[in-house]
Amino acid sequence: MSQTHTPIHGEEETTSTGLNHRKMLMWAFLGSDCMFFGALIATYLVYQGKSLVGPYPIDVFDIPVTSVSTFVLLMSSMSMVLAYAALTKGNMKVFRIWMASTAIMGATFIGFQIYEFSSFSNHHVHIDCMNQSHELTAYEQELYDSGCKDGVDHIDSDSGLKPKTNLFGTTFYTLTGIHGAHVSLGVIWLLSILLLSFKKGVITPEKNLDVDLAALYWHFVDIVWIVIFTVIYLFGVFPGF
Repeated sequence: MSQTHTPIHGEEETTSTGLNHRKMLMWAFLGSDCMFFGALIATYLVYQGKSLVGPYPIDVFDIPVTSVSTFVLLMSSMSMVLAYAALTKGNMKVFRIWMASTAIMGATFIGFQIYEFSSFSNHHVHIDCMNQSHELTAYEQELYDSGCKDGVDHIDSDSGLKPKTNLFGTTFYTLTGIHGAHVSLGVIWLLSILLLSFKKGVITPEKNLDVDLAALYWHFVDIVWIVIFTVIYLFGVFPGF
């Protein structure tokens, strides 16, 4: 089989496909990671609605807050595109600005996720047994039926959602926690590239493969989150969505 020397992204490599070896390896990794997340999402769906005790998705999910964090992550994908475009045009100052913006938005998403996990684990339910003014969720109805008797005025429950609480907690934290770890790794990667860009000759318009690979990875974690947000959050709160 003949071999050709094809300069790609400023790096000349021996290849029989015309593609950069490192980029092929990244695509292979993303393909395997796609199957990994597919298995996690499938596991969540298999056990969806099978928890014997609450709380359930509708009890803890805060769609407006998660929508904001989702928007931030999607905007980081756009800033990653702008950073790569600035690099290819040789505008290093703009490149560094957009790379820093991408890393900051990624870190902001992680901050939202930490807040979300904390609020879920400290979930509090108050039920007025004497004057119930809203329709109860399945979990609240369980508490009402078991606690609102013998003249009890109200019920306060601090049974938050933790990984060991029920099947929902186990599958949810596993899936979103692993995705959060991917985002955290991506933020570290972006910051590393940003720092390397200040070193002469490491990150240049001709040598942009490192940025290209980081961009592929970053867009992947964004796409995965869109699927997670739709399947886990929206379908969890709005079954007919």
